[in-house]
This record gives sequence, C-alpha cells and structure tokens, in this order.
Amino acid sequence: MKSQRPITSDDEHRVLQFRPRTSPSPVVHRGGGIVQPLHGAPEPLDLSRYEQPRAEPDDFRHRMLANIAALAFTIALTAIGIWLAVSIADLRRTQDCVLMGRRDCVRITTPHI
Repeated sequence: MKSQRPITSDDEHRVLQFRPRTSPSPVVHRGGGIVQPLHGAPEPLDLSRYEQPRAEPDDFRHRMLANIAALAFTIALTAIGIWLAVSIADLRRTQDCVLMGRRDCVRITTPHI
C-alpha cells in the first residue's frame, strides 16, 4: 500500500516580517488595490472611548451593601453545602454499617449530668 504525502509548495512556507503596531503602518498592497492607512489623531489605548456619561452618579454605599449581601449569601451557601456533604457522608457510613449486619451502628449520645 502506498503512503500518500501532501503536496507542498513554496507558497506555504513564507516567513512574514513582524511590524509592531506602534510604528506607522506602511501602504499595503492587497490583491489589485492599495490600502492606505488612516491619517488622523491616534485614539487613546485605554477604555475611555467606550465610557458613556451616566444619568445619575455612582452610589458607592448601595454598591458596597450589595457586595456584602452577595458575600453573605455565598458564605451561607458554602456552609449549607459543607453541612450537606458531611450529613450525606455520615448517613452513608451508617448505611454501610447496617448493611454489613452490625447492630451498634447508631451513635447514642448521653447527656452530661
């Protein structure tokens, strides 16, 4: 059986020169046309161009209260999850003990006098 090899050409193995974006871009020839770079004031490289004026000022107190409420909810949810995992593990341990035929599976707590 013959092994098939892909047909390669010299066009697939070109090395392109890297030009940083900070340098002015030269005229690029693509296809049959010429692409001219934009001439104008360079835009700032931060996110200020996406900012929009707010109708009302930012309420720092409300935002902090919302963050505290979200943190408390997350902590409560985590605590409930841990309690549930421990309870399920304890029930599984008790069930395994009963299924093995043992009689002393349940812990009996006595009050201290």
